[in-house]
Amino acid sequence: MCLAIPGKILEAADSGWNRLAKVQFGGVTRQVYLDFVPEAQVGDYVLVHVGFAVSKVDEAEARRTYEMLEQMGALEEDGVA
Repeated sequence: MCLAIPGKILEAADSGWNRLAKVQFGGVTRQVYLDFVPEAQVGDYVLVHVGFAVSKVDEAEARRTYEMLEQMGALEEDGVA
């Protein structure tokens, strides 16, 4: 089973061939590739799977997903996404 986690784009920049972003997942921030969602901008929420944003989602959907993951005990302070 594959799982994509929603995160909020804090920063985005082009880096040679790739578009990179700093994405926040709750209290954790990770570097993510935005190559599959070129329309994504700072402030947008994206679904991230193995370091790649695969689609945009709205903030309400991101919050619902976080609530469900938290209820399942799937969110850990030291490692989301």
